[in-house]
Amino acid sequence: MSQLIIPDLGGASQVDVIEILVAEGDHVDAEQAVLVLETDKASMEIPAGKAGVISRLMVKVGDKVSSGDAFAEIKGAAAGTAGKTAEKPADKAPAAVSAAASAPSNETQPLKAAAAKAQAFMVPDIGGGKAEVIELSVQPGDAVQAGDTLLVLESDKASMEIPAEASGVVQSWSLKVGDKVQAGDAMLVLMAAASSGGAAGHAVDDAAGKSATSAAAQAAKATAEEPAKAAAPVSASVSPAAATNHTANGVNSGEVHAGPAVRKLARELGVDLALVAGSGRRARITKEDVQNWVKSRLQNAPTAGNSMGNAVVGSGIPPVPVIDFSQFGDTETVALNNIKRATARAMTTAWLNVPQVTQFDLADITDLEAYRVAQNQKFSKQGIKFSLVPFVLKALSWAMKQYPAFNASLSPDGQSLILKKYVNIGVAVDTPKGLLVPVIRDVDRKSVTEITQELAQKAGLARDGKLSLADMQGGCLSLSSLGGIGGTAFTPIVSPPEVAILGLSKASMQPVWNGETFIPRLMLPLSLSYDHRVIDGAEAARFAQTLVGALQDMRETLM
Repeated sequence: MSQLIIPDLGGASQVDVIEILVAEGDHVDAEQAVLVLETDKASMEIPAGKAGVISRLMVKVGDKVSSGDAFAEIKGAAAGTAGKTAEKPADKAPAAVSAAASAPSNETQPLKAAAAKAQAFMVPDIGGGKAEVIELSVQPGDAVQAGDTLLVLESDKASMEIPAEASGVVQSWSLKVGDKVQAGDAMLVLMAAASSGGAAGHAVDDAAGKSATSAAAQAAKATAEEPAKAAAPVSASVSPAAATNHTANGVNSGEVHAGPAVRKLARELGVDLALVAGSGRRARITKEDVQNWVKSRLQNAPTAGNSMGNAVVGSGIPPVPVIDFSQFGDTETVALNNIKRATARAMTTAWLNVPQVTQFDLADITDLEAYRVAQNQKFSKQGIKFSLVPFVLKALSWAMKQYPAFNASLSPDGQSLILKKYVNIGVAVDTPKGLLVPVIRDVDRKSVTEITQELAQKAGLARDGKLSLADMQGGCLSLSSLGGIGGTAFTPIVSPPEVAILGLSKASMQPVWNGETFIPRLMLPLSLSYDHRVIDGAEAARFAQTLVGALQDMRETLM
């Protein structure tokens, strides 16, 4: 039994293991790739170096390794070969010991300290053999800085980015996408900026076949700052699934067509490359593809356009399929008005962000209804007509003072409650253009008569389209009544930053057992939805019972 050793990596140390291609017990051939390593500038497959059966893997994905480290034990190989894999990296290591892994040259040829002039640059050492040009990252006329990526090469074993070895303006390319190149081939002509010396690489004035220095001489500079620009603000917005190499559908992110710098950017942004569509040659994923994917997710998280216009969809939630309904018959498209679009956004935001529970209950309002009818007769000459809603608002304000959590909002960080000393209640009003919610302020300090008059005035403004924005702000809790239409119960949606909403359905006469016999009582269905982050089920049930008691006997509330 012998060990497989990480070959010479051309000076690179602490390289990441990004994929293991075999398992213990697998038979491998001498040239078969066993694992994949990745630096900032290149990815490389490490071959077995000898045939045999893998008896033990000594590394795992995420480990960092260096030249000479043992990464597996193999049996069945010829005796005396243990440890020799490292001695012949040129024979066994792929060309992927590449731009980033190549040993840097200690020699440089400074640019002439004169006015900027055109200079030709050659393909640097790419680890032997030829590689295909799969992308030209800059075009004639583009200004580049030393370390900027000029082009991307790909061999059978690795992809590599070739950085600029001097600053300047691209004049012309000597190659094109699809060309096969090797070290020393003419690459491009650059109008290099004047320098007092020390520019990395072998820039040549006559474009003669002088070999360019290793791309690793610039690896420390190349694009190191680019991913960092966007990493901080967006990493938390991307799906946690990106933390693994595999997606839910089994696509391996290590199998996608992407260069090392793109993979590094994707790791820093938390993007699973298997989810990104490549726009480059052979569907290769570019940095722009990754950045556009992240932008799309950020835009879709708060306001993605779907069948509800600008309705909100959560990050990672699949969109509703687009269907051509005209194939089934005649159709007509009617645009949603502003109110309905705003309602769609608000309700979808609420549904996605608030864990909601609904508590159902029944309140005996037989006596309250008789009192309401009597008050209507009493105030008829004054033009005041009482509905059930003002009485419920008064009872609701009383219950909210008994249970302050219902008159609160969750702090933005979710770590505390903001308790409110005022009691403002929003009342949903059905208008021809859609649902509006005017707010009745200081309900606890007003009489039922005052609440009735204010509600009538604001409901009229809402139906006439004259309700101001200020009239719809500052609510602590909301009330939605469908009693005038019908129904036995429903689940109203809590609208944050409020933590609860009460729904009223149509009251009906029901037989109620009084201990001796059934008697007819007018029962009002209550549907109390609440934010479960703030209110637990027991507290909601107690609140509902308190409200039921207040509606059954308003004397306590009025006192």
